[in-house]
Amino acid sequence: MIVDLKKAISLIRDGDVVAIPTETVYGLAGDAKNALAVQKIFNTKGRPADNPLIVHISSIDQLHDFAESIPDDALQLADKFWPGPLTLILKRKPAVLDIVTAGLDTVAIRMPNHPIALKLIQKTGPVTAPSANRSGKPSPTNPEHIKQDYGTNLPILDGGKTDVGIESTVLDLSELPYRILRPGVISKEELSTFLGQPIERETANRKSPGTRHTHYKPTASVKWLDERQSIIKSHKTFYILHHKEFANLPENAIHFRENYQEFARLLYDLYRTADQKGFSQILIEPFTNSPSHPLIDAIINRIQHSVNK
Repeated sequence: MIVDLKKAISLIRDGDVVAIPTETVYGLAGDAKNALAVQKIFNTKGRPADNPLIVHISSIDQLHDFAESIPDDALQLADKFWPGPLTLILKRKPAVLDIVTAGLDTVAIRMPNHPIALKLIQKTGPVTAPSANRSGKPSPTNPEHIKQDYGTNLPILDGGKTDVGIESTVLDLSELPYRILRPGVISKEELSTFLGQPIERETANRKSPGTRHTHYKPTASVKWLDERQSIIKSHKTFYILHHKEFANLPENAIHFRENYQEFARLLYDLYRTADQKGFSQILIEPFTNSPSHPLIDAIINRIQHSVNK
């Protein structure tokens, strides 16, 4: 059910959970300092307990409520990229709930770049807000996606369609060397240039949400398109293309023509649309010959998590 900002604030203050918009995807928000509310997030999503959550804040001052031994680099990154789709992993303060961090000695924090989310957090205080989908499903980028997963019972703060469409970049600053644990719209190269030092890339790290478990999967099977295959009209297969030119594309194919920002923004929506239209298979053009673009790493990461092994 759709609720207004005043009702959403009231629900979160009362220990309930609400789906809220951010610039990346919709999050399932609950009071970050209320263990029962955080547990309700896990229960609602069916999220594994060993998968840490991201604390969403509305001011730099709140960073100090959750993290300690904050390096100067973190403050410089926050000043440059917040509010925005960058999550920083830092050493946690002892008072941070273990359920939020999955028992780790680190905490993931970001400031979302969405006016509605920021207004809410200013009134409720920091929230944990993993993507508001059923665990394993594609992340929701509009309220309709949330209704598909939960029906009409889950409160939704409607902020329209999200701008970015994929989850935030996760950067681990808790130890050297710094590492990207989940790629996003803010690239490793951009962060490395800003900090003036190399940043490593790592996957499947326990510190980061969204790296160790199956994610982003539609009901339809997702596979990479064999470039020897032709694109045919089919009621079973949906095609997602981005670079190579294909003649006379049927209506069951979409071609982004190297618009990778639009590709990222619509990927999860296309997954869900393919399911809604009854396609049993989604074939995606591989990126072997695609031009360099800062979003390609993040797009491949999301697709790889959903590809049928």
